[in-house]
Amino acid sequence: MIVILDSSTTENSEEYRQTLNYLSQLPTITTRVHKIQGARQTLTEIYLIGDTKSLSAEDLRALPGVERVIRVSEEYRILGRHRDEQRASGFEYNGVKFSQENLTIFAGLCAVDTPEHVETMLRALQEHGQTCTRMGAYKPRTNPYSFQGHGRACLPYTFELAGKYGIKVIAIEVTHESHIDEIHECLEQTGHPTGVLLQIGTRNTQNFELLKAIGRQQAFPVLFKRGFGITLNESLNAAEYLASEGNSRVIFCLRGVKTNMGDPHRNLVDFSHVPVVKRLTRMPICVDPSHSVGSREHSPDGILDLMHATAQGIIAGANMVLIDFHPEPTKALVDGPQAMLMGELDWFLQDVALVWDGYRKRQALAEQHQAKQHQKPAS
Repeated sequence: MIVILDSSTTENSEEYRQTLNYLSQLPTITTRVHKIQGARQTLTEIYLIGDTKSLSAEDLRALPGVERVIRVSEEYRILGRHRDEQRASGFEYNGVKFSQENLTIFAGLCAVDTPEHVETMLRALQEHGQTCTRMGAYKPRTNPYSFQGHGRACLPYTFELAGKYGIKVIAIEVTHESHIDEIHECLEQTGHPTGVLLQIGTRNTQNFELLKAIGRQQAFPVLFKRGFGITLNESLNAAEYLASEGNSRVIFCLRGVKTNMGDPHRNLVDFSHVPVVKRLTRMPICVDPSHSVGSREHSPDGILDLMHATAQGIIAGANMVLIDFHPEPTKALVDGPQAMLMGELDWFLQDVALVWDGYRKRQALAEQHQAKQHQKPAS
């Protein structure tokens, strides 16, 4: 069960103390307290873990400072929606809002290679009104002899250039908990010119000790990529590890699943799961067309497969797009063949805006239909 306190009930209040004291004394029940940062207020959610069947929701609702009580009947206790539309479905970080209701583009370098390429990319993003990017510093690779990323060495100039060009959030994949400390230290040294979204790659989806470590830190939100060879349910449960340790600011990323049925693309696109994840959880949903498609091929209509895949995710309601660009893809040290060109950034953003407008129109049409259904007299 989840006990949600009124927003006016703070940790220092008598109501908070009385309610938490009562709940902590329930037999066979363990309590966990989580702070949920909404757009306008912070809510306290108390999770009751154990045999809660015998507990009365009405009795718990009568406790001091309690706003409502939710009986959990599904998995994903913290990240789940649980048929409660009042619960916040997003968060704000460093001035950027992430929710199930908006769209944010993270275009950038799959892997940082030179300061010149970083600056070219960030300058172009600023010119097009973008405030977020992706910049890989730590790169897990299948081949041990492939470029593994510059790591900590590239963080200072990446952060400083991000500040120079007004970039608010950088998505950076981490593969070890020591990377979190390195990112934090470099942000401190450079004066916090930007923010960081910790990215968990598909290879680490079930690295549970890493998930726990990232979940325990509260400084950075998390972009969690679906596992390439496991079920959606298994991936969502893995994301719950982050929230169970205290960090519920999680964005779930669909990036395709590994199967030969996706050929000639790199992975089989799984973007039809966008509405499924939004229905099951409160997480904003990201799509990664670059690692689904894996090439710059285009169809006879002249539109890149990358852009078609992007459109599939957005028209289904995706809230974030992670997309590779590079000033000189032939010189890119990672995934150059799938990177879009700098001259295509304006085209890409215009296409994204067009498709997002289409999704909003679909949403409005659905609302009109539902309103008409409600107006029909009962037979």
